[in-house]
Amino acid sequence: MPSFIWYIIGSIALLSVLAYFLQERLIFKPEKLKQDFQFKYDIPFREYFFDVEPGVRINGLHFYRDQPSGLILYFHGNTRSIKGWSKYSRDFYRYNYDVVLVDYRGFGKSTGKRSEKDMLTDMQFVYERLKEKYAEHHIIVYGRSIGSGFATKIASDNKPRYLILDAPYYSFLKVVERFLPILPVRYVLRFHLRADKWIRYVNCHTYIIHGTRDWLIPLKHSERLQKINPNKITLIRIHGGGHNNLPSFDEYHNFVRDILKY
Repeated sequence: MPSFIWYIIGSIALLSVLAYFLQERLIFKPEKLKQDFQFKYDIPFREYFFDVEPGVRINGLHFYRDQPSGLILYFHGNTRSIKGWSKYSRDFYRYNYDVVLVDYRGFGKSTGKRSEKDMLTDMQFVYERLKEKYAEHHIIVYGRSIGSGFATKIASDNKPRYLILDAPYYSFLKVVERFLPILPVRYVLRFHLRADKWIRYVNCHTYIIHGTRDWLIPLKHSERLQKINPNKITLIRIHGGGHNNLPSFDEYHNFVRDILKY
């Protein structure tokens, strides 16, 4: 075999090993907060700690109304922490909804070593605690970008009123393959987040909102998800919308209003 072929094979093997061990740093971009950090907002809120198991504590914020119409459980994207993501709670709070946002392991004040299985277990734990305070038919699960996978899994295992996906992926594997086409991503990736698999078991109606100019997760991901169950999945296209700017479009807020006031 020619030497350059061995060089290519060796290079791919080395890159695959590096991708396997460094993928968490590439996928997750958390903002870490000191445990004594004080959140400050001009609307009523409580800080929560969900003790999942020894050494694992999930931090959350609860923006509350006196007599809420329901609850939005918000799973955020792969960057920052709930300190930054909490500004989006106003999009739901204004319609008399409580909002709970939680940080994944290693984000903000949340602790614990990350794995897909454990992170999904954490979110189910949070959901079960919230069910103790809210009737399940008053809970809406919302997933933004990478959070769409967690939201879809939770909706598939439970019975919320609605599932809302904001710029979701068909499966996380398909996102990574687009950026690393030469690597055997299927065998290297430890976080697959199979939204395409889990959405088949979601019994509530699912609303998907996606920008037509999303370069990170193209619109075709949402179109493929909708085709899985078109009778139960509504896709709203935000024309001109990218991956991170949908709340800057009036169409986005009209969509949220129509869903929450229905």
